[in-house]
Amino acid sequence: MVYLIYFAMIVLIPLWAQMKVKNTFARYSRVASSASLRGSEVARKMLNANGLSHVSVEEGRGFLSDHYDPRTKTVKLSPENFHGHSIAAAAVAAHECGHAIQDSEGYAFLRFRHALVPVANIGSNVSWVFIMIGIFAHLSGMLLLGIIFMAAAVLFQIITLPVELNASNRAMDQIVSLGLVGNREDREARKVLNAAALTYVAATAVAVLELLRFVLMFTGMNRNDD
Repeated sequence: MVYLIYFAMIVLIPLWAQMKVKNTFARYSRVASSASLRGSEVARKMLNANGLSHVSVEEGRGFLSDHYDPRTKTVKLSPENFHGHSIAAAAVAAHECGHAIQDSEGYAFLRFRHALVPVANIGSNVSWVFIMIGIFAHLSGMLLLGIIFMAAAVLFQIITLPVELNASNRAMDQIVSLGLVGNREDREARKVLNAAALTYVAATAVAVLELLRFVLMFTGMNRNDD
């Protein structure tokens, strides 16, 4: 019964977060911003106001594929946010610009996250191999190695949380002060950003739960061997 509840949690939590962000985005993508600025215009104005005229704003592909690429110094907005005049488009565009500002300022958590990328990629790709070998072959050493690799990937997700929350806070501070949305629209913009943050919180919670499960499995395996 405990395992059924556990597996229900790790499946339902991410699904709930994804539904929340999609429903919130769909709702506020139908609400036009009083500033009547496209998402691409919001991004351009915010970047210019922070001395980042060298950062380009481009249209990307895919639904909610918005991101900032620090390698090319590019804010990429999904088509609906690049062309949209909605509160949702403005909020998402400003959030991605928040990452560009973090990059220009050398924001510590962002730099740490970038440094962790190679380790996290390796950890997420190979951890399950060692974990499965350790479990089925009853080799605690292999299980521990898998846990270490997984911990690196989990650490990356944990560090992602303050990076995303800080970018949203920067976005909210500036879209109002720069007049990129109306004064009474900040609450709606905040709802969009909070819903997006839930996906990161949910992913991190599930990752921590999974890591904890294997740590407990490792300690139990060692206890049985003794």
